[in-house]
Amino acid sequence: MTYFASLNPTALFNSMPGGIAQGLIWGIVALGVYLTFRILNVADMTVDGTFTTGGAVTVMLILGGLNPWAAVLAAMFAGIAAGAVTGVLHTKLGIPAILSGILTQFALYSINLAIMGMKANQAVSVDKFALAVSSRTVTRALFVGLIIAAVIIGILYWYFGTEQGSALRATGCNAEMSKAQGINISNMKILGLALSNGLVAIAGGLMAQFQGFADINMGRGSIVIGLAAIIIGEVVAEALKKTNFAARLTCVVFGGVVYYIVVVIALWLKLNSNFLKLMTAVIVAVFLAVPYLRSQAKSSFRRAGKRGRANA
Repeated sequence: MTYFASLNPTALFNSMPGGIAQGLIWGIVALGVYLTFRILNVADMTVDGTFTTGGAVTVMLILGGLNPWAAVLAAMFAGIAAGAVTGVLHTKLGIPAILSGILTQFALYSINLAIMGMKANQAVSVDKFALAVSSRTVTRALFVGLIIAAVIIGILYWYFGTEQGSALRATGCNAEMSKAQGINISNMKILGLALSNGLVAIAGGLMAQFQGFADINMGRGSIVIGLAAIIIGEVVAEALKKTNFAARLTCVVFGGVVYYIVVVIALWLKLNSNFLKLMTAVIVAVFLAVPYLRSQAKSSFRRAGKRGRANA
């Protein structure tokens, strides 16, 4: 009873807006991961590196006098370049996709250090710069996060309705059939990986501004958090019976918010923050297992029904 009495509901309520704002940023990461994991059917490990790249490029350019929004745009192009490298390693050099991502991620550690002047972290203060988002102004961060997420969802919905976007989706669905239809699947994979990591770098740039610094380890575990948001979002979409592509993308972003709300609650319950990654792994495992267990339950009911009819 003493433990529960020490928990302050007001503290939880006050920390929720900040958690939701961070969840929206992680939702953008999830959109990037969605492009490779669901559209291209590729497990891309590059994102752990490009999230940090986005933060590092953004902070260093802001410190150099560039407008924060322009810095995020530059970070996006840095992420696109990193994703394209992974694509080239995979398609042109024949390295498996997951290993290509690991190689690029590994190389980005040194590159990110070089970007930050060989320092493990670089700070950027909202007192000196007009940052796009900041933990000091959570209401503005929420508004900006919502607008950016909505714009990205709108652009992706439009893009995947174009001929090139359809070719990208076809490549992920059936590469051999796409190749037979004259689609250059190598170029499509490079493009998909580049776009994915560009989105992740945008999120990295926003997160660095929100927390006030870029750190060499800020992207560690990004792929797992992105997957968690995707799985949560897909379960929500299935529960709401939403099959529209735009609705699914929206649910993916919502999954990022749900994930971070869970993190905020865990911290409010005074759980050891060192166990957050364990908790994330458990969340991903549970949500990944839900569709399989549900299908197994349905098939077992069908088998039981068939046996019942046969016995009758």
